[in-house]
This record gives sequence, C-alpha cells and structure tokens, in this order.
Amino acid sequence: MYSEKTFPIKLVAGLIALFIAAPMFIVIPMSFSTAPSLEFPPPGYWLGYYQRFFTDRNWTLPLFNSIVIGLGTTVLTLALAAPAAFALVRHDFRGKALLNLVLMMPLVVPHIVMALAYYSYFGALRLVQSYTGLILAHTCLSMPVAILILTAALKTFDRNLERAAANLGSRPLTTFRLVTLPVLKPAFLVAGLFVFIHSFDETVIALFISGRDTTTLPRQMFNSFLMQADPVLSAASSVLFTAVLIAVAVPAVMRAMRRRRPTPGRA
Repeated sequence: MYSEKTFPIKLVAGLIALFIAAPMFIVIPMSFSTAPSLEFPPPGYWLGYYQRFFTDRNWTLPLFNSIVIGLGTTVLTLALAAPAAFALVRHDFRGKALLNLVLMMPLVVPHIVMALAYYSYFGALRLVQSYTGLILAHTCLSMPVAILILTAALKTFDRNLERAAANLGSRPLTTFRLVTLPVLKPAFLVAGLFVFIHSFDETVIALFISGRDTTTLPRQMFNSFLMQADPVLSAASSVLFTAVLIAVAVPAVMRAMRRRRPTPGRA
C-alpha cells in the first residue's frame, strides 16, 4: 500500500533525473565519434579527440590553468569563509544582518554585472589576465557557497565538546585544532569540493578577465564552439563531467563505507 502511494513520486523523480542526465548520453558518445564536426549519432568510434585533448597545448594549458585557479580559489575561500561562518554563528554584533546580506550577494547579482565590475576594478590594479585576478574573483563568487555549508555544520556542532576540552585545560587554539576541526572536517571537505567545482566550471568571469596565458577550460570550450565547433569539445565535456562525478561520488562512497564498518566492541 505504501509503495503504491510513493510510486508517482518515484516516477516523477526518475523522469527529472533522466531529463537532467540526458545531455550526457549525447555528449559522451559524440566524444568517441570519427566525424570531423559535432554529430549525433556518431558514424564511427575512435579515441582521437581524447588524444588531442590531452596532447594539444590549446587544451592542456587551459586545463592546467583551471586546476591551478580552482585550487587557489579553494584555499583562499576556505581561509576567509571559516572565520566568517564562526562569526555569524557564534557571535552577535551590530551589523551582523548587513554583513550576512553582503556575503550572500554573489548568489543573486548576475555574473555578467560582477564580471564587468571586476574588469574595471582589476584593470586599475593590473590584475586582469592574471591568476591572482581570477582567483580573487572566483573567491568572491564562491564565498556564499562555503559560508552556507560551514554555518549549517556549525549550527549542529555540540559545543559541549569544546567546553569539556577547556575544562581539561586545553587552550582555545589547541581545542580548535584537536576537537573542533576534526568534527567539522567533513563540512570543510564538502565546502572545498563545491568551491573547486564552482571555480573550475565558471565561464562568465573568465571571458572578461582571463588572457592568452590564463585562459580557463570553460572559456576555451566556449571559444572553440564559437569559432569552429571543434569535436574536441565533446571530449573536454566528457572529461569535465567525469571529473565532477568522481569528485562528488568519492566522498559519498567513503561515507557509506565508514557507516558499514563495524564499530569496535560489537559482534
């Protein structure tokens, strides 16, 4: 009886999931196509476009740039988001609501508006077409995501653990390093993962402030499609999708394995 009631919900959820995943069922076969242009269904299959993606400097350099910028953005965002999250959750101060609003603004302000502002502002600071400019811009865009994840974790954190450590003579920094940080480590990992993916996939800002030597993979994909619809696009899309899928799946699998692992003392 219960399964009959939930069947329509499961059916709708399945159709939505299929609709979301459908484009990849087209892009992935196209990445193995022998056609000289983007064509579906493929007339034949080979690995030539993957070889070009991993050997052609027009693609390897943007891939390298995206990884470097993504890692830099992740480190800087977490370094700034962590104290901001602690301040918003654990302290009351004048202007707290305004600060929270300002930190969340990148979620609602169109990226094209922010890109134009960054281009003008960073141009005066000579940060256009540089790793530093891209990392700073991506950090501003990623801050809301990291703060939301970390504040959610902090709100459910049991502060009695910190109080117990303090009662045993632990200093605040030691308590944070040995008690707070290990408990919040999953939240930091998830926040870092989402920040990296967000930076790696960002296109609009890159179109405005990246240069010849700092072109990111999404910008290269956009330019390639705009100029000639290079079939390597499908291989790049497949690699990007696979990387994101692995990055999202690995933490979930590790978490499931930890749950299944028998705890000491149990039969």
